[in-house]
Amino acid sequence: MKFGIDRLLSEPELSQALRGRRVALLGHPASVTADLTHSLDALAAHPDIRLTAAFGPQHGMRGDLQDNMMESPDETDARLGIPVFSLYGEVRRPTGQSMGTFDVLLVDLQDLGCRIYTFVTTLLYVLEAAAQHGNAVWVLDRPNPAGRPVEGLTLRPGWESFVGAGPMPMRHGMTLGEMGRWFIERFGLDVEYRVVEMQGWAPEAGPGFGWPLGERSWINPSPNAPNLSMARAYAGTVMLEGTTLSEGRGTTRPLEVFGAPDIDARAVMAEMRALAPQWLEGCRLRDLSFQPTFHKHVGQLCAGVQIHVDDPAYDHAAFRPWRLQALAFKAIRRLYPDYALWRDFPYEYVFDKLAIDVINGGPALREWVDDAEATPDDLDALTRPDEEAWTEERRPHLIY
Repeated sequence: MKFGIDRLLSEPELSQALRGRRVALLGHPASVTADLTHSLDALAAHPDIRLTAAFGPQHGMRGDLQDNMMESPDETDARLGIPVFSLYGEVRRPTGQSMGTFDVLLVDLQDLGCRIYTFVTTLLYVLEAAAQHGNAVWVLDRPNPAGRPVEGLTLRPGWESFVGAGPMPMRHGMTLGEMGRWFIERFGLDVEYRVVEMQGWAPEAGPGFGWPLGERSWINPSPNAPNLSMARAYAGTVMLEGTTLSEGRGTTRPLEVFGAPDIDARAVMAEMRALAPQWLEGCRLRDLSFQPTFHKHVGQLCAGVQIHVDDPAYDHAAFRPWRLQALAFKAIRRLYPDYALWRDFPYEYVFDKLAIDVINGGPALREWVDDAEATPDDLDALTRPDEEAWTEERRPHLIY
């Protein structure tokens, strides 16, 4: 198969459309060609393309900043001599000055298929800026490694943030190219927009179900996105960022595990199975011990659970990571009613709301966990209409 960047570089009818126009790249470490050349270098070497600027999203063009709210500065690329503007520093929306450095912005970002992954919001912000300043935006499309399934509550009005660009569920099941089409219609944007489509992407085909296993190397799009297993679990495990539980930062399996020094992992797993065994389908759970070298519970031995989605038990259609993680919270609340589960700290520049609510685009998930009478069926009753509505709403914008 071919990603959008590879088609642009190899098909003259695509690259020739950029002749005479100033071109910028929005990219990160995973912005590479099939032979693992960084897109910035490949574009700079192309005879049809005049590269005049670049932009880096959260974690930077180099992807070297570990945690949330760690900002990157503007800089000048030492080899190419072009400005590299940070969209996660003094600003998160491109300035008029930076928009004046190019005519066409090429967006080549590997996404994870989850609303909270900030590259989705950055795409919206650059589309809005392009509509205002008259620039063009081309998305060089890449796979959604989580595939097509949809899961989670829709973000509620008033809960928009840098981790919630609009009313979509946690797991949206679209590529960035498709998401751009939805953004343009949803927000009424008048912008020159083009998707350089992938060739041969088969999101329903195993064993990758969205990621071309055996065809392309996995490169971390952010420091704690080390593999396909993390990408599959992320729509659930990202909620751990709003809790006092470790999500495995500071270990070799970030966002595939959860735990804390003061829980009984086997008891939590047993309670999960007793409450909603149907929410555990499609994967295997295993209790383990881990000691984070940084971040939450640093240096402490944690009892935890690992979510395994890389063995023959994996069922792509059955696996529901958002419900699985919600169920873990519910089990902990039932076993330890007074457990200080919710982390109270600024999250992605939101200072007046609980992080777990910002992550979920509203308080409904937290309220369900904390309500001793609420059942898994109650959460299903809240969530299924959102998932069904989104499946229909996204349909006209799907390309593949």
